Amino acid sequence: MRGLERFDGRSAFSTWAYRVATNACLDELRRRGRRPTPTDDDDLDLHTHVADDQTPRIGEVDEVKTALLQLRPEFRDPIVLRDLEGLDYAEISATLGVPPGTVRSRIARGRRQLADLLGNQGQGS
Repeated sequence: MRGLERFDGRSAFSTWAYRVATNACLDELRRRGRRPTPTDDDDLDLHTHVADDQTPRIGEVDEVKTALLQLRPEFRDPIVLRDLEGLDYAEISATLGVPPGTVRSRIARGRRQLADLLGNQGQGS
């Protein structure tokens, strides 16, 4: 709420709010990087967007979280916004301040890196 007066109306309020939240999350990740702590299961809640019959095993969730945290933020952020938060490419583009084509390529490259980290090179994403 402190920065609400800086909202200038050039974009949708939801886009502005996502950007504020994204920046806050990135700041927190930077802080955590300076003071390492054990990974908390609540950091990346992968269960919220998975159907009940497709709930991954806890070990799989931990592997995905660990792999996501190994990606550079430029790849991790669009993947999280797309695959976990369900934003479309235009919303991600506005949130991250990059063109939609860049969003698409970063998601594709990030997913490829994620698959490599998880040992799924031979499988489609």
